[in-house]
Amino acid sequence: MGELTGAPTRARPLVLACGALVRELRAVLDQDGIADTVDVEFLPAPLHNRPERIVPTIEERLAAEPEDRPVVLGYADCGTGGRLDAYIAASERPISRIAGDHCYGFFAGDRFAAIHGEEIGTFFLTDFLAKHFDALIWQGLWLDRHPELIDAFFGHYHRIVLLTQTGDEAVVAAARAAAQQLDLDLDIVTTGLDPFADAVRVSLARVAA
Repeated sequence: MGELTGAPTRARPLVLACGALVRELRAVLDQDGIADTVDVEFLPAPLHNRPERIVPTIEERLAAEPEDRPVVLGYADCGTGGRLDAYIAASERPISRIAGDHCYGFFAGDRFAAIHGEEIGTFFLTDFLAKHFDALIWQGLWLDRHPELIDAFFGHYHRIVLLTQTGDEAVVAAARAAAQQLDLDLDIVTTGLDPFADAVRVSLARVAA
């Protein structure tokens, strides 16, 4: 009797995402019932402040992965100035990223342009950034040690907009504290997870095709 053979099994997808998306990404994958069909890893959230390190960090992590392993990057352009897209275009593997310029865009979806258009001088926070404002922004930009830098970083802003995925009271309180520290007005916009979930699904579909 001849040996039975079948089509080769495609490698299990890897979702490699920003550490600022842990809660939201896990919620989306659980909601869609696909958390057990992909591997998920998170890169350090402080890369948010050092976008020039995003591509080298991704490249280093994926160097040991088989070239046929599908990868979804849980990043928008995120300040890489097109370097992330250039890396994806040059890659031999099936790889995609979440569409958009930044996480604020894929959390707010089609609403982002209108929100930003209301006031160009808007500093955006997500739930994660609000909760970790002191570590990532206040201390991360050395404002705690050099308060003279506050005007250099935030002098052209007129308000903070919290794009909250949950409306959690602790998140809102953290955003209010951040606005007070920067002496800015605060507006709160509840986005939910639907725009982000749609963006993740599109990215997964690209590498599965």
